[in-house]
Amino acid sequence: MKLLFQEDAYLKECTAEVMSVDEKGVRLDQTVFYPMGGGQPGDSGTMTLADGSEVAIVDTVKGDDHLDVVHVLADDALRPKVGDKVTVTLDWDRRYRHMRFHTAMHVLCSLIDGDVTGGNLTDQKARLDFNLPDGVPDKVELNEKLAAVVAANKSSKTIWITDEEMAKQPDLIRTMSVKPPSGAGRVRLLEIEDTDLQPCGGTHLKSTGEIGDIVVGKVENKGKMNRRFNLKFAS
Repeated sequence: MKLLFQEDAYLKECTAEVMSVDEKGVRLDQTVFYPMGGGQPGDSGTMTLADGSEVAIVDTVKGDDHLDVVHVLADDALRPKVGDKVTVTLDWDRRYRHMRFHTAMHVLCSLIDGDVTGGNLTDQKARLDFNLPDGVPDKVELNEKLAAVVAANKSSKTIWITDEEMAKQPDLIRTMSVKPPSGAGRVRLLEIEDTDLQPCGGTHLKSTGEIGDIVVGKVENKGKMNRRFNLKFAS
């Protein structure tokens, strides 16, 4: 399956051929829909069938491997047939909010000196957890630094490196519990200009200026090795 979102996160729809249909959902030969993973929810939207009718895609999940994406349809939805040509269209407003929060999480990661212990986002909020044995940074100062990176409108892009190159650069990995997938021959990195470089399979913005009015809200103590930084819309 071609994962079109990996090369262009701004694609809102695509036409595709139905490869399989089962109780889990629909698999296509290519898709713009991101499957749930890495703390980012799966995309939702619509599938236009060969007869022109629309059905709801309520979720997108991973199947048997990282290239296997399953489009989950509503329970009462009509099912396409194998070989049908369909068009899948994102709920773009929801996806774009995911991209804003996910990119903001990468910026926050660059501003906090500590290993990441977890993270999660929705279209309304996000959180990033760190192991901070040397103390918690000041929230006001953190928001000032975040705002400065947003105002600087730094560019971001994806880079692919080989499994071997990744193995030689373990310092690129910031997460304590989740390692980037290997075995496929290459690993995807997100690079934010002069700010962040780390493995990530999610969807992101083209520049930090698009993050907009996202700020660090509550900072919580979640255990001996866990300080939680919550991101939210400023208004």
